[in-house]
Amino acid sequence: MLNNRLDLGLLLAVIELLARVGSIASITLLILLFMGDAVRPSEISPNEWVGLVFFPIGVVIGMVIAWWKEGVGSVLTVASLIGFYMVYGYLLRNYIGGWWFIIFASPGFLFLLHWFLNSAEKRHALA
Repeated sequence: MLNNRLDLGLLLAVIELLARVGSIASITLLILLFMGDAVRPSEISPNEWVGLVFFPIGVVIGMVIAWWKEGVGSVLTVASLIGFYMVYGYLLRNYIGGWWFIIFASPGFLFLLHWFLNSAEKRHALA
């Protein structure tokens, strides 16, 4: 039983490390992409603003919050990604190609997994 707890502890530490390093990399890359593209708010259409609210703004805010509140931050990140695909891709019928949006938001999934496993371990320890 002690080995199972040690293994889960190591797994949790690795997932948390990957989530934190990945979130730093994703946020940094997104900032560099938008700075390099010289985004001009006056040239952004209302439809594009809808997409920007969900991705990258909602995703980045979610990953930042996940450093302190994993559950809230990870759910915000994943919900923003889903909202982006639903509103910008489905409702506004814009073509969203590739996996890049999911890759940039992937630390949110790792934060969510870590939060879920950590919560399950705490409940199991109390039982």
